[in-house]
Amino acid sequence: MKTDREFVFGIHPVHEAVESGSEIDRILVRKDYSNTQIKAILNHGYRLNIPIQKVPKEKLNAVTGKNHQGIIAFLSAINYASLDHVITDAYSQGTDPLLLILDHITDVHNLGAIARTAEGLGFNGIILPSKGSARLNSEAVKISAGALIHLPVCRVKSLLSTIDYLKNNGIRIIACTEKADGSIYSSDMNGPACLVLGSEFDGISREILNKSDIKVHIPMHGRVSSFNVSVSMAIVGSELIRQRLS
Repeated sequence: MKTDREFVFGIHPVHEAVESGSEIDRILVRKDYSNTQIKAILNHGYRLNIPIQKVPKEKLNAVTGKNHQGIIAFLSAINYASLDHVITDAYSQGTDPLLLILDHITDVHNLGAIARTAEGLGFNGIILPSKGSARLNSEAVKISAGALIHLPVCRVKSLLSTIDYLKNNGIRIIACTEKADGSIYSSDMNGPACLVLGSEFDGISREILNKSDIKVHIPMHGRVSSFNVSVSMAIVGSELIRQRLS
């Protein structure tokens, strides 16, 4: 886990952070910027798949009252992993890959709790979209009880393209959604698999559901209509492992 401050600001410090290969969670830039040096930083950031958000000056001022020069980079508390390496490592160890896609989970507490469960159950890695997910900062690592340090996290530009890549590598896509007909207890979830969990508010996107090989739901018998996403992870993840062990 990195112990440096969680963000750097100013043209030259941000430039150095990007050029040095530091793990950057995201870059905030003043939306009306005109500086050519900032443009060069952003172009490099896009090539490195770093999320970039254009914001009003007031947003930057709220982060730091110092002279940010229109750009701030938030440092990641973890080192991102290569999805190709994660899959290769699992197969080389003679095990079926077991991965987890989080479709725009924005709450850091949910993300941390999910990572803790995934690592404890023996998942090989987590896949996050480069935009629209909770920040992987020191708070997320703390909530995960350190699991985010040990569990590979892959940041991808497109979840849809990533799903195609997973399928081409023999990995089935299992979507956990209340809209599914089959339950987690009646569905065969063995073999190389990638579980998909949706956002706290919108669930799994329709495009991802359409690409899924299996859709499963968690049976519920009470009056509430759904579980918290981190609780859902614990339930369906445990059933995935139970099926593998049996």
